[in-house]
Amino acid sequence: MKKTLLITAGVLTTSAILLTETVNASAQKTINIGVLQVVQHGSLDAARNGFEKELTKEVKAYNSNWTVKYNYQNAQGDQANLQSMSSQIVKGKPDLILAIAKPSAQTIAKTTKSIPILTTAVTDLKRAGLVKDNNKPATNVSGTSDLTPVDKQLKLLSTLTKSEKPLGVIYNSSEENSTLQVDMAKKYAKEHHLKLKIVSVTSTNDIQSALNSIDGQIAGLYVPSDNLMASAMHTIGRVTQKAKLPVVTGSIEMAEDGGTATYGLNYQDLGKQTAKMAAQIILDHKDVKQMPVEQSDKLHLYVNKSNLKKSVLKPVTSRNLNLGGSQLC
Repeated sequence: MKKTLLITAGVLTTSAILLTETVNASAQKTINIGVLQVVQHGSLDAARNGFEKELTKEVKAYNSNWTVKYNYQNAQGDQANLQSMSSQIVKGKPDLILAIAKPSAQTIAKTTKSIPILTTAVTDLKRAGLVKDNNKPATNVSGTSDLTPVDKQLKLLSTLTKSEKPLGVIYNSSEENSTLQVDMAKKYAKEHHLKLKIVSVTSTNDIQSALNSIDGQIAGLYVPSDNLMASAMHTIGRVTQKAKLPVVTGSIEMAEDGGTATYGLNYQDLGKQTAKMAAQIILDHKDVKQMPVEQSDKLHLYVNKSNLKKSVLKPVTSRNLNLGGSQLC
């Protein structure tokens, strides 16, 4: 009897130790996330910040003892950096990778076919060769698209212009997402009998001369969202304000940096939406290959009041700018 009690006590002690080790292992769990960003500017930074804050919040809500560690790499626009940083991130065997903007996503997707990748600030993942279909990726990549409502943005620009001159468009012809938005602008203009005067650039050094080439010929300027245009918004804002031209941009952050207004998505919100997808993969064990690419579920009307006064000759009222959705000023 005594021997039996000793054996039972030993079994219970062993079980207690195993249970304690299991709890401790759970308490010490760290989720590792690799983050690759092509270049530093407002929109991409906002997407990353939104993602990190939301994912940390989601994980803490799931288990308050778990932590999230981010290995953040910024290529500063250098393709060689993207390749070396991609290799470094993959070698670390993270639980998931966030790729911010198309060059980052394309580079990291070539580096690993097994680690789940979510991308944000990419306009069309299928067109970028990242997924087989936006509704059913069938690759280790999915994420959120930053495709903007080009039709609403051009309509907004029309409300801000006074003359009957064409609407100007300046874009980066070497970025596929930018050419996609320009194609959409052309389609909208044709359907609504608008005239466009379009100039393209491939370098920030070309922007000043491109704007000079259409000086006095346009009533306002549309700037679609791409990395080059976003990084040059201070220059675009300075030139257009001097010419008293309203500027509608592809993103809110671009309007903040030098535009007049926009109707579009908030990149921090887009980052948060991407984080919710990440939580489904990490916490609910969803297969990224089966997760449809998502578009922004929030759109905002943003008006840069300071630039509005400098750029718009036509009287503007809130009724003029009411295109639906929430409003930020």
